[in-house]
Amino acid sequence: MLSLICSCLYSQPHLQTISHFEDMEVKSLNKRTSGQAFEIILNSPTDLSPDRPQSLYLAAHKKKPSLENLQKKLDAAEERRRSLEKQILKQLSEKREHEREVLNKAHEVNNNYSRLAEEKLKHKMELSYENRTAQLTALKQRLREKVSLPSVFVLFLHMV
Repeated sequence: MLSLICSCLYSQPHLQTISHFEDMEVKSLNKRTSGQAFEIILNSPTDLSPDRPQSLYLAAHKKKPSLENLQKKLDAAEERRRSLEKQILKQLSEKREHEREVLNKAHEVNNNYSRLAEEKLKHKMELSYENRTAQLTALKQRLREKVSLPSVFVLFLHMV
């Protein structure tokens, strides 16, 4: 416990490595009454220190792209863009065609409904006209019979 108190009161700056990771080092700087300070040193990925072997993965991917490779990549990207544009245009045309078909079908259904309703109405009007003419002819017939009855009585009376 005495060493703990002494270290807090008499802090001496010392650089010692607390931990060493693959790509960084953590060093304690000095202890202070307000806390403790650390220094973090990041190693570069191309560090050729003997304790760290150089990665084969990094060395394999460090070749510079050639103009031909860049042109091929640009051409492939352009082809993908054109393909995507064609696909989108095809989908839009299919969607428009479907909308046209739906509108035509709705128009056809509406026309059929209107035609059937008109035919029903015409049939109903014809029946109504026929019934009315039949009623009128029956009424005329009854009136003729009534008109002709008194003349028959008059003729009968004259004969007697």
